[in-house]
Amino acid sequence: MDTDTGVYGRTVLLAGGTSAVGRSTARALREAGATTIVVGSDAGRLSEVAEEIEGVVTERCDLTDPDAVSALRDRVHAAHGDVDGILHLVGGWRGGGGLAGQSDDDFAFLLRSFTALRNVTRTFDADLRASDAGRLAIVSSTAVARPLAGGANYAAVKAAGEAWTRAVAQGFAKAARDAGREPSAAAVVFRVKSLAGLEDALALAFLGLWGDPAADVNDVVIELAEA
Repeated sequence: MDTDTGVYGRTVLLAGGTSAVGRSTARALREAGATTIVVGSDAGRLSEVAEEIEGVVTERCDLTDPDAVSALRDRVHAAHGDVDGILHLVGGWRGGGGLAGQSDDDFAFLLRSFTALRNVTRTFDADLRASDAGRLAIVSSTAVARPLAGGANYAAVKAAGEAWTRAVAQGFAKAARDAGREPSAAAVVFRVKSLAGLEDALALAFLGLWGDPAADVNDVVIELAEA
């Protein structure tokens, strides 16, 4: 896999990174010379990642718990310094049954992704702003643009994640403007219909964010589709 070297020497955190796309991105980051921290809640899956990818760092953390995320930040800072990049991969799908089938239990499950995003971005916001090339990216869904009744819970949570990420982007731009300097941090939304078959494409797109000026990619939506 070709990788972008702009991420060389940076510290990047993959939130919910034990999935197939997380592992693909972790491999690409390691090949590009980045310190790569894969965060997950399942000890077994984290062990598998550590065995599969040489040099990757794994951290077990419940990202829906703000105190646990603060403790994660302290551990990461002590061992690796500030974080330069975050890819938010906490997600999952529950749906079907039309509007009447959009259960509270399913919504609560899906909402965990948004809660994790809020916790991680608030906790590491200062890191990304301080970096000379801070990058945040989330994986959203094309369902946001065309929500269906059977996936209303899912689309609503994804839309909330996009709105939150755009607010982070505005914060990055304002901080740079107030300081009288060029923007150095960017927040990006990747939209996919499905991640199946796009694991390597997403990994490369994420690494490619370090090849563009922050002002060019901040607050943008990038749609990825199979070739």
